[in-house]
Amino acid sequence: MDIENVREPTVPARELATICVLAIVAGAVIGVVGGAFRWCLERLERWRIHTAEWAHELPGPGWLVPVGITILGALLAALIVRMVPLASGSGIQHVEAVDRGQAEPPPLSVLPSRFVGALLSIGSGLVLGREGPIVHMGAAVGAETARCARRPEHERLLQTSVSGAGLAVAFNAPIGGALFVFEEVTGSFRFRTVVPVVLSVAAAVVCSRTIVGDTPDFAVDPIAPPSIVLLPVFVVFGLLTGLLGAAYNRMVLGSLSVVESVRSLSPVMKAAIIGGLVGLLSVVAPWAGGGGDSLVQHVVSGGALALPVVAWYVLLRFVAGPLSYAAGTPGGLFAPLLALGALWGLLCAGICTAIVPGIGSSLAVPMAIAGMAALFGASVRAPITGVVLVVEMTAATGVTVPMLAATICAVVVAYSTRVPPIYDSLRDRMFDTPPDRG
Repeated sequence: MDIENVREPTVPARELATICVLAIVAGAVIGVVGGAFRWCLERLERWRIHTAEWAHELPGPGWLVPVGITILGALLAALIVRMVPLASGSGIQHVEAVDRGQAEPPPLSVLPSRFVGALLSIGSGLVLGREGPIVHMGAAVGAETARCARRPEHERLLQTSVSGAGLAVAFNAPIGGALFVFEEVTGSFRFRTVVPVVLSVAAAVVCSRTIVGDTPDFAVDPIAPPSIVLLPVFVVFGLLTGLLGAAYNRMVLGSLSVVESVRSLSPVMKAAIIGGLVGLLSVVAPWAGGGGDSLVQHVVSGGALALPVVAWYVLLRFVAGPLSYAAGTPGGLFAPLLALGALWGLLCAGICTAIVPGIGSSLAVPMAIAGMAALFGASVRAPITGVVLVVEMTAATGVTVPMLAATICAVVVAYSTRVPPIYDSLRDRMFDTPPDRG
């Protein structure tokens, strides 16, 4: 990662002032849009869970109702992608490609298509994250703000800066959103980028919190820092998580390749079939579908789950996340990664408790929280962003040291497997894979 060079050309005061104003305006817009998106998604999630419970009480094959909802949502979202192909998938890889000069900034049409398409795909039960669509919507807002101000020279800078504001809104994590730009998108800390990123993030979070509130995403009871004696346990856990992260990246890419290899079906039909499969999984295991926020909240609040059930959910979401992403509908990878990491941490804590005398059940929540950051780091290779995001989402500062140890170990192991970071691979696929027209 590049740090600002003292010989970097000085930005003229007038130009800097213009960039700052545009960043604040664009940040405020994505704050409102992203906050509204999150508000709608929360209501859709509650409605989906309520509908599933209601359908189970119906006589006959009531389970067909939630399956039909997921099929319909995936199908409609795929139709939107057919009209606006740039709305497919996460969108973060496109933001990175634009920053590197490999692609043009997104048009404003990305905003409504991702807003509606992601509500349909995630809200109907596909295992996708809200962050990808909001990040890409933020990039589109930033680029459009530069166009409206007739400042084409700032178009790429603002699309990159406001994408960080989108991530901050998605997880109510302002510092994590800013670090995401520096560590993952640009790979550098430069004055010309830092100023608009910080301003757009601040404006976005202020506006979004008027809609979704200013509390952390997950309510976690105060956690005492785990004993230093347990640090080796977190180190070993991190090493294993690195292997899981590399395997997850391969699973995502493998699922994309398998689905794209089926040329006899249109992308819309493929999405509908995947929606049906994921819908069936959700019938068997209700927490197997959706972004996973309810599941993470249950885990980090100390909710009880039998060890075989945890293992079952780890397996289901390990498969359902990549399968859902292969549908090509709008949706990201971060939130499902965090949910899988929490489950993985809970599973490993349960195994440790069973085989190592004296550890006790107090390891469960700290290891679940550490698992969220470690798996994120192993897959994305942005360890600092992952740790800060999880700390901001849980306000669990007592787990910071073991979380750092687990995350760094996970990243080192993931690098040693030579499996590329997930967004590097997805960015490469943008230019290597011809469009699938069925």
